Amino acid sequence: MGKVSVAEIKELMKSTGVGMMDCKKALEENDGDMDKAIEFLREKGLATQAKKSSRAAAEGVVTAVVNGNVGVLLEVNTETDFAANTDDVRNFVSAVANTIVEKNPADVEALKAETISGGSNTVAEALTELAGMKIRENIVIRRFVRFEGVLASYIHNGGSIGVLVKLDTELSADQVAAIGKDVAMQSAALNAPYLCREQVPAEVLDKEKEIILAQMAEDPKMASKPEQVRAKIAEGKVGKYYSENCLLEQSFVKDDKLTVQGYVDAEAKKLGGSIKVTEVVRFERGEGIEKKEDNLADEVAKMMTK
Repeated sequence: MGKVSVAEIKELMKSTGVGMMDCKKALEENDGDMDKAIEFLREKGLATQAKKSSRAAAEGVVTAVVNGNVGVLLEVNTETDFAANTDDVRNFVSAVANTIVEKNPADVEALKAETISGGSNTVAEALTELAGMKIRENIVIRRFVRFEGVLASYIHNGGSIGVLVKLDTELSADQVAAIGKDVAMQSAALNAPYLCREQVPAEVLDKEKEIILAQMAEDPKMASKPEQVRAKIAEGKVGKYYSENCLLEQSFVKDDKLTVQGYVDAEAKKLGGSIKVTEVVRFERGEGIEKKEDNLADEVAKMMTK
C-alpha cells in the first residue's frame, strides 16, 4: 500500500465525484493506479452513487416515529416514486429514523457518521449500498427534526406529508394523543406558515398592511375615507391574515365553529388539565426541490434524428 499525492486524490475526486477519504483509500489500495482505483470505487458502489448524485431526487418518503417521549420527523428523497415504495427504501428510512431517536445527531452530516440502528454500517455506508447497488438511484437524506416531550404525529398518504407536534401539558401522552393528532392533521391539510400570531415577523405584517392600504387607495369608496379610518380598517383586515396563516387561529377543520386553539382548550377542559401547542413542524415531500420535466415526444424526436 503506497503513498499517494494530493494531486492524485483531487484528480480521482474530480473524475468520480467521490469524497476525499474514499478516494485516498482507493488509490492506496491500488498503488496509485487511477483506473483500478475507479474500478475499486465502482465495486464499492461509491462511484455509481456519485454519478447519480446530480440528478434531482424530489420523490421519496416523509416518516414520523414517536418512541416514548422522543419523536422524529424525517424526509428521505429518491428520484422516483417507484423506488420510494420499495421495501428496501422503506426499511432504510425506518432504520434512519430510529437512529435519530437513539443517537440524537446534530444534523444530517452527523447522522451519516452514526452506526445505523439495527446494523453494523454507518448511515452513510448503508445509504451508499442502497443507492449504488440495490436501487440505483440518487437517494438523499434531506432533513429531520427531533423533539422530546409529549408528542403526536400524523403521516398523510403514505408519506407525502408528515407533521410532528409537541404539547406542553400535565396530562399523559395517551390522554392527549387524539388532540395532538387532530392538530397535526390540521397542519397537514392547511399548511399554516406560523403556529401563532407572535411568530409572524414584524416585516411580514408591515408588508401586509401596506398591501391592504394600497388596495383601499384603489377603491373609490375607501379612498375618500380619512387616513385614520383607513388605518383602523387595515388593522381589522390583518386579523383575517392571522386567521388564515396562524395554525392556532385557523378555523378547526372538524368543527368550523371553533378555532384550533378553541378546540384544544375545550378538550383540555374536558380532561381537567391544560394543553399548550408549543411546536409544530410540517414536511411535504420534495417541497422546494426543482423537478426536471422531461418531454417524451421531444426525447424521441432527438433520438430519431441521431
